[in-house]
Amino acid sequence: MFYKTVYNSPLGVLTLASDGTNLSGVWLAGQKYFPSSVDSEMVGNACLEIFRDTKIWLDKYFKGEKPQIGELPLAPVGNKFRQSVWKILCEIPYGEVTTYGKIAARIAQQRGLKRMSAQAVGGAVGHNPISIIIPCHRVVGTNGSLTGYAGGIDIKAKLLKHEKADMTKLFVP
Repeated sequence: MFYKTVYNSPLGVLTLASDGTNLSGVWLAGQKYFPSSVDSEMVGNACLEIFRDTKIWLDKYFKGEKPQIGELPLAPVGNKFRQSVWKILCEIPYGEVTTYGKIAARIAQQRGLKRMSAQAVGGAVGHNPISIIIPCHRVVGTNGSLTGYAGGIDIKAKLLKHEKADMTKLFVP
C-alpha cells in the first residue's frame, strides 16, 4: 500500500508518496508520468514520519540550504536500469549539471559496454519518480539545452537558478 500527502512549494503543490517508511514519489502538479511508478491506489496520510522529514528537507531546499539526499530513505520504484541512472543522479552536486551523454558513458562503463544510448538514459531520467530530491533537473543536453524535464522546462530552469547553477551556457530549445 502507498500513502500520499501534499506539500505547498514555491513551484506549486507537490504530491508526496510513501510505502509507509520510505519516500517513493515527489511529483509536481501536472507532471508527465505522474504517478506511473505507484501501481496501487494511494491513501491519504499526512501523519507519516517520512512525510514530516520530507517536508523539512524541502523547506530547507527552498530556503536555499543544501540538504543531503541521504537524509531521507528513498525507495523509487523502477527497473534495474532506471535504478542505476537514478543512483547517478543522486551524485550530481547541488548547483551543477551533467549531460545525458555523460551518464550514458558511465552506465556503459559500469556494464562493460562500448556505449549506451543517451536517449535510453533520458527515458530513465524522465521517469524519475522523486523529483527535486533525486535531482533529474540537473541533467541537460550535450549542447547545454534544457531539455527533457517531466515537470516542464520552465520548472527545470527555476530549480537550476534556485541552486545558482551557471546558466550562461544553458538555453531553452
